[in-house]
Amino acid sequence: MRHRIAGRQFGRNTNQRKALLRSLVTSLIKHGRIETTLAKAKEIRGIAEKIITLGKRGDLHARKLALSYVYTEDTISNLFDKVAPRMKDRNGGYFRIVKTRRRHGDGAEMGVIELVDYETEKQKLEKKKEGKKKIEEKKTVEKKEPKKEVKKEEKKEVKKKKEEKKKKGKKEKEKDEKKSEN
Repeated sequence: MRHRIAGRQFGRNTNQRKALLRSLVTSLIKHGRIETTLAKAKEIRGIAEKIITLGKRGDLHARKLALSYVYTEDTISNLFDKVAPRMKDRNGGYFRIVKTRRRHGDGAEMGVIELVDYETEKQKLEKKKEGKKKIEEKKTVEKKEPKKEVKKEEKKEVKKKKEEKKKKGKKEKEKDEKKSEN
């Protein structure tokens, strides 16, 4: 029995397991969200949270420690510049794991591990559209008000012209009647 033995082996030897976890953590920090098996997601959560905490520290030593685990430098710059500042008010719990499906080939439970403040592209587009709609509504409200004033003035002018035509029409009818009487 495996009493007091922590961690999962994933059917791999030590070096392969470490490489797997490092690549998963690198991908997770780079993309903000990955889909993997539930066991792998649970295993990398703690490691990734320690890397985020290093990013929150922000000093040179923390950057070098993070570089010793994560494979790419652009991922580290992304971590220290974008991800860590968003998490500065949080004390851990940077990731969520959501069960998604069972894998077709072997029936393994799959899950998505993502940053807590991760937004999908659809959500980003919806926010942009909502922002644009609000701006357009403000513009249309501003545009409609001057048009109403112009329309009122135009209506007054049209009424005056109609009244003038009626007066001219009455005068012409009176002239025609006088001529017909003569």
